[in-house]
Amino acid sequence: MIAERKEKNVYLELEDKPLLTLKEFCVYLGIGQTKARELIKSKDCTFSLKIGNRWYINKRLLDKWLSKKTLKK
Repeated sequence: MIAERKEKNVYLELEDKPLLTLKEFCVYLGIGQTKARELIKSKDCTFSLKIGNRWYINKRLLDKWLSKKTLKK
């Protein structure tokens, strides 16, 4: 997947980005923005941070969280 930054026309692979925006997070997981915001605001969330009014997702921590959640049964 390629993310485009319009202001500088820089193309980055989502796998190469350390922080994901909310929209990139949705694309990465294949979920909608409502579910994404619900996950980010849950007490179980260890991978998000808010800078100003924007939410960002630490991709490395997200991947660890996903691994932990999928193995837990």
